[in-house]
Amino acid sequence: MRCPAPGASGNDLGASGNDPGAGANDAGVARGTGSATVAFVALAGRPVSPARSGGVIGGLGFAPGRLSQAGTAGRAPAFVDIRAGALQVRLAQNSADIDAAQALRYRVFYESLGARVRSEAARLRRDSDRFDQGCDHLLVLDHSRGHGAVRVVGTYRLIRRGAAARLGGFYSAAEYDLAPLLAHPGEILELGRSCVDAAYRQRPAMQLLWSGIAAYVFHYDVALMFGCASLPGTDPEALAVPLSYLYHHHLAPLVLRPRAVAHRHVDMCRRPRWALDPARALKGLPPLIKGYLRLGGFVGDGAVIDQDFNTTDVCVVVKTDLVSAKYSRHYERKVRNVITAWDKAAWIS
Repeated sequence: MRCPAPGASGNDLGASGNDPGAGANDAGVARGTGSATVAFVALAGRPVSPARSGGVIGGLGFAPGRLSQAGTAGRAPAFVDIRAGALQVRLAQNSADIDAAQALRYRVFYESLGARVRSEAARLRRDSDRFDQGCDHLLVLDHSRGHGAVRVVGTYRLIRRGAAARLGGFYSAAEYDLAPLLAHPGEILELGRSCVDAAYRQRPAMQLLWSGIAAYVFHYDVALMFGCASLPGTDPEALAVPLSYLYHHHLAPLVLRPRAVAHRHVDMCRRPRWALDPARALKGLPPLIKGYLRLGGFVGDGAVIDQDFNTTDVCVVVKTDLVSAKYSRHYERKVRNVITAWDKAAWIS
């Protein structure tokens, strides 16, 4: 069917600010390769970055300074270091950490989700590409599993504007025209290659990943985020309801609307708006996509089919000002608590 030309913004979802990890019991995938993927964008608020001072926020240590020009080639500062029991989220610090992330991605994408494996990936049992060595990798580790690669149970790949320039562009540019995002002033961040081990797709691990992303956004004063998530299957008609729902209810404003490249563009508007049950359609979306929408998410224009990963990619656009705002409130509460405790201690002494 042919839909009317979209307006400046099709988003009618009230931003709730709820934790995006709620109910995240799917594969936890946001690859940006091909699958019914939703590339997402987020507007971030601009709080004062803790990178400018140093200290500890509720168990999260941070230090002045930046990552090395080569991403994780140098030891990453500990501004992302959050622990919850045996679980920890931090940035990869060396090549062994990156290798562990690639091994987890292989297990999830190829062994669990049935992606089409290429000979080199099968031989190495690793999911890797040229972007891996020039970016940052966010990791969730379970220290109860011992030492080495087996500890890595979740990962996200993070590529900022400078890293993309050194790499010749962003990964998702193969699927989407990113011109509206590239034109936006300030730091931008691509998130992708996200996955969580099947045994860890409950709230704690997902919350840690999102806490790590929030800390990273806060530290680097990120203005925009974008990346990919996945819907299963490669038949657009079978995905007509979720694609149409996203198009009618969460389309990004033009100024922030990536569009699928012409030769891969698949129309998302496959059902009229009146024929949809919004509540039912929302409930049927993968938890990861619902999480982005809870943060005030939008979608870009057009889906992209990825035969290798047996998915259909769409573009999800997320406002990260809510992410950073929640993180800022958390930071401010911790500061107030420290000051209160200090005053009390001084009074007692």
